[in-house]
Amino acid sequence: MKRLCAFLMTGFVLCVVTFAQGSTILLDDFENMLIGGPTGTVDFGAGGGSSIEVSGARDIKYSGSQSLKIKYDAVSDGYMWVARGFGLDSKNTDWLIKPASIDWLKVKAITFYMYGSDTKTMIAFDIKDNGNEMWRFMVEDNFKGWKQIICPFGGFFARGDWQPDSADKNAVLDFPVKSFQFEPRPQAKGVLYFDKVELTGQ
Repeated sequence: MKRLCAFLMTGFVLCVVTFAQGSTILLDDFENMLIGGPTGTVDFGAGGGSSIEVSGARDIKYSGSQSLKIKYDAVSDGYMWVARGFGLDSKNTDWLIKPASIDWLKVKAITFYMYGSDTKTMIAFDIKDNGNEMWRFMVEDNFKGWKQIICPFGGFFARGDWQPDSADKNAVLDFPVKSFQFEPRPQAKGVLYFDKVELTGQ
């Protein structure tokens, strides 16, 4: 990737990350301590009888020193979320790069690595756009081992089951994207691992 910098009259430097051919931008690699709570590094929770535990896994990882481990029990009528990014309730969940510094006109998809166990569990991968509207891409755990999941932005759909009160609900994917989250869907129980979330221009 390339970084273009423009000097502003105020003396600050505005850097925009652009894509070179075949390159990617690393958003998140889950290498920091993964903890919840108001000052945590992961915004996660569950309700309606579902439960979730989040931690870093050093034994099963795609790259670096650890992956994001999600132990879940998704029951009928329950819900859960595991989120990273900006504007979340937990205060230290930021990506490695700020959304405003990305040239989103050149971005075609968001990708992540998932460790499958062929459980047939459906996993919702959600993103929150600049208007606080939630968009969803569905993934099935129908493989074993690590696999890169590619989520083209054209494959996302606006969630119809729930939107934040602050969402503009205009059914337009407004950039920049501010956060992402994983949600194993009911009814399912098990463990999932995620690693290396990136943007790609291809």
